[in-house]
Amino acid sequence: MTGNVKIGGLENEIEIAPERDDQHGVEPSEATNGDSPESEALRHLATRALGLTGADIERVVREARLRARREKRRLAYADIEAGIRGHRPPVPYDVRWRLAIHESGHAVVHHALRLGEVRGLTIDSKEGGHNSLTFATTTPDTEDWYRRLLALLMAGRAAEMIVLKTVSAGSGGAQESDLARATRVALDMEQSLGFGGRHPLLYREHKDPTAILSRDADLAERVHRRLEFAQACATGVILENRKSFDRLVQALFDAQALDEPAVMDILSTAP
Repeated sequence: MTGNVKIGGLENEIEIAPERDDQHGVEPSEATNGDSPESEALRHLATRALGLTGADIERVVREARLRARREKRRLAYADIEAGIRGHRPPVPYDVRWRLAIHESGHAVVHHALRLGEVRGLTIDSKEGGHNSLTFATTTPDTEDWYRRLLALLMAGRAAEMIVLKTVSAGSGGAQESDLARATRVALDMEQSLGFGGRHPLLYREHKDPTAILSRDADLAERVHRRLEFAQACATGVILENRKSFDRLVQALFDAQALDEPAVMDILSTAP
């Protein structure tokens, strides 16, 4: 299985290619770590743009260029970043801290369970937090793989409970939320993937998970046990990697957006 997934209700990854025109170039920001100013700034902007579509990016760049032309100056990366943020007010401290904990939990579990790559994290998108993740293509989709996937989906909630001792509604509340996706995966395991605790050889399609789980108490119990096990697994993984997790939370809280090299520098460093 391969591809990008949305965690926390957002999806897809966006890359911003360098654009210049004859009259209005792009004024780079300061660079660090030996990268050129252009590559460093583009990496930063691409991370800031997690969750946006290509059409969103085109609109942001177009509006930023028009603004620069009106002001008779070069287009700066700060113009594009302001457009990406939509001129939103800063995220409140406590919300920002919880988002950093939640998204870092997903990233740590995804990396530790070798599900694939972490392409970037942000806690400053319009909808809140976002992880851009890919899945490895070389792993067979066994029951163990699906259990690890469930642990990933439950990791944000587990991280909140570990650090804050409470959980927010951010894991649920929508069809593409962590809890909704985890519930569908666990239900698939019971009903259609051949891993069920009862009659595993039967394939039973379900178009409305809510309806079938509301009617069948025994099935709901089996699905819920899978989710409980997944959350416990995620909790154990985060605790085993607590130092890396804490460093990632702090870095994400401070920067609000981290690209793949920044995330992997933290996750790959021995405690």
